[in-house]
Amino acid sequence: MKRREFSLSAASAATAATLGLPLATPALAQPRQFKEGKDYAKLSKPAASEAPAGKIDVIEFFWYSCPHCNTFEPSFEAWSKAAPKDLHIRRVPVAFNSSFVPQQKLYYTLEGMGKLPELHARVFRAVHVERQPLNKDELIFDWVAKQGVDVAKFKEVYASFTVANQVRKASQLQEAYQVEGVPSMGVAGRYYTDGTMAGSMQSVLQVVEYLAGLARKG
Repeated sequence: MKRREFSLSAASAATAATLGLPLATPALAQPRQFKEGKDYAKLSKPAASEAPAGKIDVIEFFWYSCPHCNTFEPSFEAWSKAAPKDLHIRRVPVAFNSSFVPQQKLYYTLEGMGKLPELHARVFRAVHVERQPLNKDELIFDWVAKQGVDVAKFKEVYASFTVANQVRKASQLQEAYQVEGVPSMGVAGRYYTDGTMAGSMQSVLQVVEYLAGLARKG
């Protein structure tokens, strides 16, 4: 889903969209060569990395309300668990306009409370299966309460400087990688790829592993 599609009306209409190719298995094909400018882009200016020494930063840019992200999530989760140990894999929620911010804050609040492993997939289910938009503060608070989370604590973290700072950094990283759509991925602060460039989200994972190989070589 591209940046230009993210009006409220277009986002609503996009719920019927599909990725074009199935993502039934995380198994990747044999490594092959990929071309800069076709399968991936090299950033003109390096983006900030949070990877520890000896690790390669790998980022999935996503939006909870994006149907493509919802479809990709199981494959990405399975791949991330089996990926090489030197990859520092993380998610970054995007904001193409201010209406996305509550879901950015939802993600970082769940992360701060240690609730992501339990509730990350449930957020996708709530939005795409149960048709709960979860795009406003009160809708999020009501949903969180039904998940057995301490709502008072959640609201405290949600409104905290820490979460506000994480949202700011996410937006800076989104701009640094010149993210035009989601799901998409950044590698080592140097490279960017998405389903349009790579041909499918399954191919994106292959491109990411190829780019990680380039990063290892320096």
